[in-house]
Amino acid sequence: MLAGVFAVAGVLSWAGARLWNSVGTLPSVPLAAPVVLALIAAVLLATALSLRARLKAQRDRRPGAKGVDPLMAARAVVFGQASALVAALVAGMYGGTGVFLLESLDIPARRDQAIYAGFSVLAGIAVIAAAFFLERVCKLPEDDDNNAGTAPAA
Repeated sequence: MLAGVFAVAGVLSWAGARLWNSVGTLPSVPLAAPVVLALIAAVLLATALSLRARLKAQRDRRPGAKGVDPLMAARAVVFGQASALVAALVAGMYGGTGVFLLESLDIPARRDQAIYAGFSVLAGIAVIAAAFFLERVCKLPEDDDNNAGTAPAA
């Protein structure tokens, strides 16, 4: 689904950039775009690493290990999923704009905008990867019971 959102946003953004350019000037890609996306990826990664360490300590039954509140873990997963969806949309948007800007790399301002757009796409991919890692960390362990679907013996 994220790849589809990325692709659709990219195509629409490319078409919008072509249309906007034919009417006037192209809106700029802000320098803050890749920075903000990279910060979101860092927050997701830090959350995932923190939860992973706490869950490992809890599984190993270390004395004084701080447990993970299930509601907090669920909120972290929802934050990760929402961030991945928004990052796919934003990265697709900047990707489409960047592809349009590839046609005019000889103009220094457009070249800078294409570079910012490229870094925005990379940072968006980093957000998606960190969100997947966070979701994997918070996943409940599989049921190792071989009699799945059968009632327990009385």
